[in-house]
Amino acid sequence: MAVRKRTWTTSKGEEREAWIVDYFHDGERHCKTFDLKRDADAYYDKVRAERRQGTHTPENKSITVREAAADWLAYVELEGRERSTVEYYRSHVDLHINPRLGSEKLAKLTAPRIHAFRDDLVANLSRAQARKVLTSLKSLLGDAVRRGSVAQNVAMAVRVKDAKRGRVKLKAGVDIPTPSEIKAIVHAATGRVRPILITAIFTGMRSSELRGLRWDDVDLKRGEIHVRQRADRFGKIDVTKSEAGNRTIPINPLVVNTLREWHLACPKGELGLVFPNGKGKLWDHVHIVTRFLWPTMIAAGVVDGKGEPKYPGLHALRHFYASWCINRKADGGLELPIKSVQERLGHASIMITSDVYGHLFPRVDDGAELAEAERLLLA
Repeated sequence: MAVRKRTWTTSKGEEREAWIVDYFHDGERHCKTFDLKRDADAYYDKVRAERRQGTHTPENKSITVREAAADWLAYVELEGRERSTVEYYRSHVDLHINPRLGSEKLAKLTAPRIHAFRDDLVANLSRAQARKVLTSLKSLLGDAVRRGSVAQNVAMAVRVKDAKRGRVKLKAGVDIPTPSEIKAIVHAATGRVRPILITAIFTGMRSSELRGLRWDDVDLKRGEIHVRQRADRFGKIDVTKSEAGNRTIPINPLVVNTLREWHLACPKGELGLVFPNGKGKLWDHVHIVTRFLWPTMIAAGVVDGKGEPKYPGLHALRHFYASWCINRKADGGLELPIKSVQERLGHASIMITSDVYGHLFPRVDDGAELAEAERLLLA
């Protein structure tokens, strides 16, 4: 391996020079030309270091990011990931990764280049979305390493930190329905709308879990619902997305009695669904929101200043359930510890529960309790 100087005379009689890095790798000769010696020396040092570490990929043997992205998406699909997950990754590739990096060779990617990519994402997307796209790029490059298309994943150390200062916490009456609003919704829910909204309010189940719920997973005698499967937005029924999502949720008498009545009128179908459409098949998520939830909110008077439904989707009911689990018994809540709240919501980690709902837990250091603790200590 060497850096050598090349000189020549152009057809116009001009003297020219260039610097060439010349080396063999895996039995093949590779050359790269530079105008300046310092650039050639820097490349020479880089190749030497990568070869010692076993991480070198010659540029002329490297595929582009666009080609690696196609390989990665094909791999994700072959691994049996949900269609919605594949489409989610594909949107990252088509909208953000390929337009910025698609034509670049994997072997030419550097940490500074990925940092520039990261900065561009943060400047044009929300920090949360930028983090997700960067995570997809890391997975893409990780797959390329696995295939031998590139020797190292230069994106691994790049991060998009959470902007904690600008994070808006969930608020009752803004993001979380208040107890009085929930009471109004419960009274306004009638007919086939009532069972699914009552269940959503008092179990905190996700929309996909409600749509995929089977009667075989409802134990009305013991007052339990076993969440074992979900229905994605494409109408495919599969297991829960994580091990934590597979859980048992205790249900209150109102849910038990509502489901017992609904069982007699529920349309029958081969899927055995608790909340099917009139033909016993899956409801579409949008239909449940627009035909069930929103009209019930309007009838209950849970509206904004324009008379529109105050909360956009079923997830607001999940937020209420979380707050109900957290609130003190004296305030009409269940006063559960954070671990129990995590288990009921099916969060993959307790950190998710803490990040989203931690601020709702009652404070134990208020003035009255501090005074009482002081009295007991010094008595």
